[in-house]
Amino acid sequence: MVKKTVTLDELKQETAEAAPVAPRTPKKDALGRSQSAGKKKNAIARVIIKLGSGKITVNGRSVENYFPRPVLQMIINQPFAVTNREGQFDVQCNVCGGGLSGQAYAVRHGISRCLDLFEPELHTALKKAGFLTRDSRIVERKKPGLSKARKRFQFSKR
Repeated sequence: MVKKTVTLDELKQETAEAAPVAPRTPKKDALGRSQSAGKKKNAIARVIIKLGSGKITVNGRSVENYFPRPVLQMIINQPFAVTNREGQFDVQCNVCGGGLSGQAYAVRHGISRCLDLFEPELHTALKKAGFLTRDSRIVERKKPGLSKARKRFQFSKR
């Protein structure tokens, strides 16, 4: 009895031939908008994008007023820079919870997910940049008998 060995390339070729993947369709509402939620730590951002002039509003204020630090503004614009879509979409988002930095990352996550829904062919670029992955790190809870999550009270021998 002789076993046939299959190389990895042959296996990949068989699976590629066996399962043709249907192209994903864009998900837009009647007004031509896509919406999604982005999260980071305790911050949650509900984001709506539509074709427009590149105006970004956060909680009814401009992005320059809400996120005064240039680093946070750069973080929000990263999905557009990676996909070469600067100034093509209007973004409207509501953010709650967390601090400013967590909120900026939540808005970036929400914008990336909206772009993926609006134009599915951008998925690979966004995924490669890591913008579609939710950062699931959250603050660890305080345990009973400890002063903080892991910090213990000072030991006293006497």
